[in-house]
Amino acid sequence: MSLDLKALNQHLSTRSYVEGYTPSQADVGVYTSVGSAPDAGQYPHAARWYKHIASYAQEHETLPGDKEASLKLFAAGASGAAAPAAAAEEEEDIDLFGSDDEEDPEAEAEKQRRLDEYNEKKKNKVKPVAKSVVTMEVKPWEAETDMAELEKHVRSIEWDGLVWGQSKLVAIGYGVRKLQINLVIEDDKVSLDELQEKIAEFEDHVQSSDIIAMQSKSVASIILVTAF
Repeated sequence: MSLDLKALNQHLSTRSYVEGYTPSQADVGVYTSVGSAPDAGQYPHAARWYKHIASYAQEHETLPGDKEASLKLFAAGASGAAAPAAAAEEEEDIDLFGSDDEEDPEAEAEKQRRLDEYNEKKKNKVKPVAKSVVTMEVKPWEAETDMAELEKHVRSIEWDGLVWGQSKLVAIGYGVRKLQINLVIEDDKVSLDELQEKIAEFEDHVQSSDIIAMQSKSVASIILVTAF
């Protein structure tokens, strides 16, 4: 099924997703039908959305929702069905209650009731928590450094959104070993720069620390940083 990119672009001009506030099968269905990235010059909102949904490629099969239901909204040649559907949804999201030219007390009360319901639903929407799995290496000053004590100091750091994981000692050379330790962080709560500053405060044991790997759970991308 070919899609009306103009209708899709208009629909996405006020939305991040085809339906709702998080990626769903509605996005996957439309994304698959589009086939390739829309022209950013002609369809900027659709192009932005396409690139964003592409970042969830490894999670498409697990996203919730109905893949087929949304396709008819943007079917090319659907006798203008796409534009009215988008307009109707936009009215639901933005202009919920029509014109204010006539002041009807009952209509005003209904308007306020629907507005309260809308705001309550929007407030209660749970946003997905972005987390990262990080591998860090902590270097001691010398071979005589007590590595068990060094690790104890590192793990003593407590932070909301930080969970320490497994660790091991890795030989560097000349009898010196470094601590390699895994951790999971909530991206909005934990700053890796500040965490490394806290580790550096154990100056009797720690020479320096490095982030050698970082994997985001939300987009399943891996960032590697040179270590040593």
